[in-house]
Amino acid sequence: MKALPWLYLALLSLGYGLALSHGQLGWLALLSVGLLLFAGFAVRQQQVPVGRFLGHGLFIVLALALALHWLPGFSSARVIDPQRFTDDAVPFAMYLNLDKPLIGFWLLLVCPWIVARRSLRLTVYATVVALTLSVILALGGAVLLGVIAWAPKWPDQAWLWVLNNLLLVTLVEEALFRGYIQGGLSRRLKNLPYGENLALLLASLIFGLVHLGAGWPWVLLASLAGVGYGLAYRFGGLGAAIATHFGLNLLHFALFTYPMLAA
Repeated sequence: MKALPWLYLALLSLGYGLALSHGQLGWLALLSVGLLLFAGFAVRQQQVPVGRFLGHGLFIVLALALALHWLPGFSSARVIDPQRFTDDAVPFAMYLNLDKPLIGFWLLLVCPWIVARRSLRLTVYATVVALTLSVILALGGAVLLGVIAWAPKWPDQAWLWVLNNLLLVTLVEEALFRGYIQGGLSRRLKNLPYGENLALLLASLIFGLVHLGAGWPWVLLASLAGVGYGLAYRFGGLGAAIATHFGLNLLHFALFTYPMLAA
């Protein structure tokens, strides 16, 4: 049995504590927690193999519902009111979500194999290479498509954005898309030719498709960024994937139109 990834759990707990201090939980949130516990028990037990598959299926349904804020009992606080960080940007608002981080807690506690530990040297090297590639593909592509433009800034709310994006967004998304989806597919496809490459591409495509609400350009750009995150995870582990994803988001936030140019 793999040891629990305490560092990631501590970081996620810090972010969740920040969100909880601004928002609140209702009693109906216990329903989601109970279902996640049941799914975790089903996945961890060894006596009934089909129960493990059903547990994963239940988790996937719950993860989708939590990510889309469909489940009751969670009151996420708006900590940045709608505003334009630059005159040519669309308005941006930010919430500290109390539902989505539960996905990260479940993954880190039930599937600690998603961390894919690597040496510090390899993690740093993978982050530098993957971040460079992601910047060229995603940010460079966004500039070419006219989605963003050069716009250096550091607004007053920047540090709150940093904490939220690192602890409650990037960590959770990388645990799900790279650790659980890409890592899980890699385990299933490892005996196929180029199985790991296929797992990386599929996870990147799924990551891109969840950005469909922002339009097809963002699906393409997120998929390209996902390739970079996937390479970081494959060679540098979860820490490299988180650092690459957060690094790209931070560069986007600080140096370019955020979140995108107004039509």
